[in-house]
Amino acid sequence: MTDRAHPEPRSAYRWFLPITTRWMDNDVFGHVNNVQYYSFIDTTVCSYLVETGLFHPTTGGLMAVVAESGCSYFSSVAYPDALTGALRIDRMGTSSVRYGVGIFREDEDQASAGGFFTHVYLDRATGKPAPLSEDLRTALNGLIA
Repeated sequence: MTDRAHPEPRSAYRWFLPITTRWMDNDVFGHVNNVQYYSFIDTTVCSYLVETGLFHPTTGGLMAVVAESGCSYFSSVAYPDALTGALRIDRMGTSSVRYGVGIFREDEDQASAGGFFTHVYLDRATGKPAPLSEDLRTALNGLIA
């Protein structure tokens, strides 16, 4: 038997992004469909990376591919809830980063969902794993929980 994840507070995260829910995010059950959370997680991670100015997803020397992801759901959200994507670094290796992401509803302190996303960084020219640049590593260090 595995341990079930528990919702974490906002204080467990280091960077925050407002996320607007859309009518189409809801499913027939009247809440945001589970697949949308993966989009929220991806948006949170990539928004931070692009905001640093050190990573460009289509033209930079490095590209990031998802090696692993997961999400646990704790409480329901629905359109038109205002959400916040919260980000931290759970682990940083030589060429990979595991991001922890919380999805928070309105002003609630406990996450409605908690997920993770592991990026492996590749050299765009060779497609082989490549070390994180020192500048990117420095930018990510501030997110280590």
